[in-house]
This record gives sequence, C-alpha cells and structure tokens, in this order.
Amino acid sequence: METKPVNKPIIEIVRATKIYSPDVVALEDISLSVPAGEMLFLTGMSGAGKTTLLKLICGIEHPDKGLVEVAGKDLNRIKAKEIPWLRQQIGMAYQDFKLLADRTVAQNISMAMEVAYHNIRAIKSRVIELLQKLRLEHKHDALAGRLSRGEQQRVAIARAVANSPRLILADEPTGNLDSKTTKLVMELFEDCNISGTTVIIATHDNDIYRDADYRVLELHSGRFLPQADMTTSTSNNMP
Repeated sequence: METKPVNKPIIEIVRATKIYSPDVVALEDISLSVPAGEMLFLTGMSGAGKTTLLKLICGIEHPDKGLVEVAGKDLNRIKAKEIPWLRQQIGMAYQDFKLLADRTVAQNISMAMEVAYHNIRAIKSRVIELLQKLRLEHKHDALAGRLSRGEQQRVAIARAVANSPRLILADEPTGNLDSKTTKLVMELFEDCNISGTTVIIATHDNDIYRDADYRVLELHSGRFLPQADMTTSTSNNMP
C-alpha cells in the first residue's frame, strides 16, 4: 500500500511562551508543527491566544521562551537581511485590516506585489482577478477609508493573498461578513491552499470548517486543548 508523503513543516513551534507586561500569560508552553500545504483552523474564546500565536508566526511578536521557526528560519535568530525575504513568504490578513485609508482599493492590494518586484501588468491583472473573486470590482478606485467594514475586510484578505505567499495567516477573516460573502472568502482561501499555500485561520466561526476535513486546534487560556476533545469542546464553547 502506497504511503502518502508528508510535507516538510513550514512552521515549527516548540514550547513557546509569551507573556505581556506585567504578568499576562498569552501563550504558555505551546508546541505546533504545520506541514507545508496544510489548511489549519485555530479556535477558542476571545483572549485564548489565537492572535498572539499568529503574531509569533509572522514575527510581529517574539516568544519569551521557546522556539518559533518559519520557512526554516529561527525567528529569534533571523538576520536583518533575511527579514524582507521572510515577509514576502507570509501574507497576513489582520483583524483590524491595517489598510491605508487615503489609498485606493487597488493601491492597497498592489503593495504586496510591488515589494516583490512584480511587473505592473502582472500587478494590475492580479488586482482585477482578486476583486472579481471577492465581488469588489466596482470598488477598484474607491478610497479604502470610505469602504464599509465588510468591504475593508475583503480588501485586507485580497492584499494578504495577492503575492501568492507560501503562508497565509488570517485573523477572524469572516467577522464582518454575511454568509454569502463568507463563502467567497473561504473559496479564495481554499483555492490558495489547493495551489500549495499553507493557510492558518483564527476564527470564532465554526460554520466555516464544520463540514470540512481540516485540522482544528482549540486554544484555551494560552494552551491547546487535547485534539481528542475537539468535537465536544468546540460545540460547547463556540457561539
């Protein structure tokens, strides 16, 4: 019987702890291995540590203890000259969007591709493609600051995936969306995953993974709950 090959991990976290001043333990003794090409969901109540974990993975925060390795790089020891390369490997869709309000939708999405030195024609084509997939083509030249929160969220997601990164991190990406628009967003993430991108989604919305065959990990008070308990714990704790 042929054994399916296991991809090399793109993320390795070993016994990582993150404490915020003065003594708030956001994550405690967390270990996680994510094979390249996986689609993974992080769940848990507000304050459980989901956002902090994503910040450790993308290098915004650093652990007080333990190891965080992404794409073969130890983020505690990464050289300054390697940071631009690492940032091109990761697309981050932030919970608070982090759009430039005085720039157009197209300009906000284009930025990730510009820093990776894509040509102008490729950038324009990719922006149009993503706006069509997310039903935002009519907002191409609108200022980001004048969009609704749901529209801003979709623009932030488009920006995160625009450069076809190796790793996409999404923090509550459907929090401001109705069910129809949520489906569009999830289809986009699934397309990225099918093409080989690793996707990690932190979410309160168990509807987006309930019927899918993806790994789901639940955080509680900065620690992972045992995976064997996931079905019961998720159904009891999620709204």
